[in-house]
Amino acid sequence: MKPTMDIIEDHHVVLPELVEDVLKASFVEAADQEGRGTIDCQDVVKVVRRALGISIGAHDRDKIRRKAEILAGRGQLSVNAFITIMADTLTETTQWGNLKTDVSGYVGIDTLQEQIRKKVLKKGFEFNIIVVGRSGLGKSTLINTLFKASVSRRTCVKHEGDGDSQYKIPKTTEVKSVSHVLEEKGVRLRLTVTDTPGFGDHINNENCWQPILEYINQQYDKYLKEEQSIARKKYIPDTRVHCCLYFIPPTGHSLTALDAEFMKRLDKIVNIVPVIAKADTLTVEERITFKLKIKQELEKNGINIYPLSELEEEPDDVVSNNKIREMIPFAVVGSNVQHQINGRTIYGRKTQWGTVEVENRAHCEFPDLRDMLIRTHMQDLVDVTRLVHYENFRHQKLRSLDHRHHNGGLNGQVMDIENMNESSL
Repeated sequence: MKPTMDIIEDHHVVLPELVEDVLKASFVEAADQEGRGTIDCQDVVKVVRRALGISIGAHDRDKIRRKAEILAGRGQLSVNAFITIMADTLTETTQWGNLKTDVSGYVGIDTLQEQIRKKVLKKGFEFNIIVVGRSGLGKSTLINTLFKASVSRRTCVKHEGDGDSQYKIPKTTEVKSVSHVLEEKGVRLRLTVTDTPGFGDHINNENCWQPILEYINQQYDKYLKEEQSIARKKYIPDTRVHCCLYFIPPTGHSLTALDAEFMKRLDKIVNIVPVIAKADTLTVEERITFKLKIKQELEKNGINIYPLSELEEEPDDVVSNNKIREMIPFAVVGSNVQHQINGRTIYGRKTQWGTVEVENRAHCEFPDLRDMLIRTHMQDLVDVTRLVHYENFRHQKLRSLDHRHHNGGLNGQVMDIENMNESSL
């Protein structure tokens, strides 16, 4: 708990006794290292930083040094002078850092983290992913490899033919979803995988992205209606699409017109993560050149891909996201077939000249994609969907309803939007 400070009328700060004890301990530790009962005036910033456990900006460092020079005697600071400097520093900043003080009696605020963890684990997590790309690029295989389970639509649904079961390409782009509940070490995840069979597989692919765009917007609209319902559910099921994996054929040339047009139309409503499918068909040099061409095409067409820079608040986030941006598009290989290599069991694709290991970073970038989607950025994908894409949809939807209200209402009828049943929105 953060102690309070009493400010006297002459603007001197009186610190709580417990805080002073902590600061004196930091001072004594530094003074003992020097073998004197004082510390050098030039070392005061280092001692302050150590006491607070935070980095100090250049402007604050200069202010601390100036105060130290005023209070120091022959370049040396006494413990009382140090306390005065620390009191002013704590008054001017809210960053108390690692400065800790004991309170009399156990309060128990450290159990908040455990309370939140139990509540979240009980509710579980939701993650919805859509895979888009032409047939034969290994979309189903990659998804199964990501979660090490048969979670793709193709592994769950078959169309019966005249003889053996077979898979048929629909005449137009379809959108089909399948949901699973995965559990690992007590953590439950409801995973929804949406496939788009028929995308880009026809001679005329005009508007083949339209069913996908409509599906994503329908999920936003469904969530918005439930959110604004008068008798809404205690917990609203989240079917909003959190990530779109877009599969690029390993041609080695550049993005096709269809690739660019799809991503331009959907980058404002969903997190797009482009991947180069079946990257083992490219040499290392071809892969590097192809990735560079794709990045240039994305920049040329003004396509915004994940991760977005809008919610980067911490320096660590910027560093982490920049590493991902450097790797996009991920050159991946998927396989749910296990092989024995030198006594190890690995997932890979076996060829006449060797085995491509999907989890070996020297062979492909599948491990980096998996780490981003599952280990490091799954929650961020959910947050960006909620705070950016869904908010944009919500704003446009409500503004459109308000505009229609001011222009005579729906179907030419005047509507009282304030008294209207909110569930009808």
